[in-house]
Amino acid sequence: MHVDKDLVAASATPLVLAILAEGESYGYAILRRVDELSGGRMAWTDGMLYPLLHRLDRLGLVTSSWGTSPQGRRRRHYAITPAGLEALADRRQQWEMVTAALGRVWDDAARLATPPAQGPAAPAAGIA
Repeated sequence: MHVDKDLVAASATPLVLAILAEGESYGYAILRRVDELSGGRMAWTDGMLYPLLHRLDRLGLVTSSWGTSPQGRRRRHYAITPAGLEALADRRQQWEMVTAALGRVWDDAARLATPPAQGPAAPAAGIA
């Protein structure tokens, strides 16, 4: 199933903040975690993730620092800040409200689309 780019964009910040709330991480690991969480249905790219991480860093929602992998490769690691945790809690409340509203409207639409149950069929005219 394809996920619309508007929905991907709207969910990007809370997803990244939630992943970083699990612990410090780096770009490629975040991309893998999104892939894992979505069952492979949300294929993010570097070009989408890194501008978001830089924006979150500028806003003070994450911090970044250089580290070295066990293989000796330099990586920028990201960690959520207290302000990021607050923003995550706020985004979670917003998503829960939107999800609840969508659930109600979809339930109502499904009820309207389902024909009402009929009683026992009446015998055809002239047949007794």
